[in-house]
Amino acid sequence: MRQKYSKDFLLSLYTTMLRIRLCEESLVEPILSGEIKTPCHLYTGEEAIATGVCACLTQKDYIFGNHRSHGHYIAKGGDLRSLVAEIYCKETGCCKGRGGSMHVISPSCGLLGAAPIVAGTISLAMGAALASQLRGEDRVCVSFFGDGATGEGVFYESLNFASLKRLPIIFACENNLYSTHMPISECRSNVNIFESASSFLMQGFQVDGNDVIEVYEKTKDAVSLCRKGEGPVLIEFLTYRLRGHVGPDDNIQGTHTDIRPDEEVRRWKKKDPITRLETFLLEENRTSSSELDEIRERIMREVEEAHIFAKQSDYPIKEELNKYVFRQ
Repeated sequence: MRQKYSKDFLLSLYTTMLRIRLCEESLVEPILSGEIKTPCHLYTGEEAIATGVCACLTQKDYIFGNHRSHGHYIAKGGDLRSLVAEIYCKETGCCKGRGGSMHVISPSCGLLGAAPIVAGTISLAMGAALASQLRGEDRVCVSFFGDGATGEGVFYESLNFASLKRLPIIFACENNLYSTHMPISECRSNVNIFESASSFLMQGFQVDGNDVIEVYEKTKDAVSLCRKGEGPVLIEFLTYRLRGHVGPDDNIQGTHTDIRPDEEVRRWKKKDPITRLETFLLEENRTSSSELDEIRERIMREVEEAHIFAKQSDYPIKEELNKYVFRQ
């Protein structure tokens, strides 16, 4: 099936995933050195989901994120310099340095916000979908959340209300198999999250979240259903984070909080979404190693320039820390 896609389209997916990966990996050293002080939940390993989903959306479509939303921001078209500056908590950041890593936003491209409260933005996304429906705006809303959020009551309340009103919303569960450090099998009696959809008379699907083409195709179908008034849709994307729950590594500084088996980690590294697409592009002669190298070099320059911009930017002044935070 993937042979039908043009080289330009496939390279656009590859470029977005690589932009997310290189941005995330560029944060490792400044996090470890203490230069970046805001807690960072890196999206490394899960890039295919944000990339494939957002490739199906228009600029006017809305998305909502969570604590691990750098990838959502980038995939929806958010400015890279503003993102990195926000992570450094600088005034030039997308939240004026007040939000840090876990509060990113870009209304101009449709990301209406992310927040670290588990399941905290699901009901907000549902409300945005309801508003769009009432206004007749032909706008689809996507709510990104992790598997841990499905343990919160607001998730089920939102599924019920969205189904009752046939809202144009996609509930996008990024299931990386662990709720912080607890395996999903110890959190849920039924580990197949997508099956929750049937209880609310809505469609649900389980997708290989490390296959960007599969993510794109299933999301495209879901978007079509929502635009026709046949939503909502729940999609469970199976994936795996290749970094720590928060920060680069859960086992640094003499601690050991990552209980994932080494063999499991190795197995998932072989399913790296970027490597998988890269292998396909090369094996099908859709591109060359030199062309991929050029893409990587270009993105690395973008990321380096974003860090330079962030480091040269000012912190918010102390007397104005409450500015933009509270309505005056």
